[in-house]
Amino acid sequence: MSTLEAEPNINVDESTQTDTPLLDTDDVTELIKSIKTASSSDILLPYGSSVFDHSAMAPASPAAAAALARLRAYVPPPFPIWNNLPVSRRAAVLLLLFADRRGDLRVVVTMRAASLRNYSGHAALPGGKADTLEETPFEIARREAFEEIGLPMDDSKFPKSIRIEHLCQLPFNLAKTELAVSPCVAFLHADGANGETAEEAMIPTLDAKEVAAVFSAPFHNFLKLEDEVPAGETVPGSKNDWYEGSWVDWHDGYRWRVHNFYVPINNQKVTKPKEREGGLKAIAEQLEEEEEAGMERYKVWGMTARILVDVARVAYGENPEFEHNDHYGDEQLMETLFKMGRMGEKKNGTPGLTREEIAKEAAKM
Repeated sequence: MSTLEAEPNINVDESTQTDTPLLDTDDVTELIKSIKTASSSDILLPYGSSVFDHSAMAPASPAAAAALARLRAYVPPPFPIWNNLPVSRRAAVLLLLFADRRGDLRVVVTMRAASLRNYSGHAALPGGKADTLEETPFEIARREAFEEIGLPMDDSKFPKSIRIEHLCQLPFNLAKTELAVSPCVAFLHADGANGETAEEAMIPTLDAKEVAAVFSAPFHNFLKLEDEVPAGETVPGSKNDWYEGSWVDWHDGYRWRVHNFYVPINNQKVTKPKEREGGLKAIAEQLEEEEEAGMERYKVWGMTARILVDVARVAYGENPEFEHNDHYGDEQLMETLFKMGRMGEKKNGTPGLTREEIAKEAAKM
């Protein structure tokens, strides 16, 4: 199945939305307990893989542990429409976090193969469409991550000291192809460190049919205007090359924030497929040609960028340094489209939403 990415999707009017609280008063005690027990085996869900070297990953720093605890405590608002959507409208993406050698969180991102019909050549989170109505969002995301980047679904494939913890889901996003996309957040736990970077050891095996590259990005940086540069490292160009953003006016004053992040690749290992055919070969070779010509950053934008910003907001309890849409997801817009009959069975070749249609519905809210 395909990785999901989308051109900027339209969100509902912020004046009718309120943010789901990150933590209420009753959560504080549980949050403190969660931070203290972040590495305890009784809160982890074990999965297995022989392609990860657990000794290369450091324990999470205090700031990272606190971020994980906030994600663990987050509960999204109910979205009952999901249970009424056909399988052709259901999708999920996986935000796989891990701690680098400094204990800071990074997130795994892929570069789509040119052989994919929708949004080829774009940076995206592992994910795709549901196969059955019985699949939960996390099951969809994990299956797609296995197919695309080799993250195993079988518990026995991981060494005993590696575990994947499912942390939370954020409110659903609407892809331009009219899919309800669930952002599913998980953390890769590992014990010990041998000085090798996690990027060199843990980036998964690629699926040669769908993924042209796998890389990682500094998670907290998705709240910042500039690169956060660790001591002893450098970034290509200037630190302010990290972010660009702009507002798009859609209809009657409704505005959507477009985020563009440029992730440095000079201080990490970018994994690319060994076997290349068709569109995969084309995009992999294009990437290498651009890198040889001096490209040292990968662009992350669209729905992927918006989801990363939202998850980072929850994790760190901070607002971005740049302007942004305040609410999470597009659930109110999807409820309206559902009532219009636009979220029914999706047929091949069915056109996605036009700007005019989305703007018209957004203006009603």
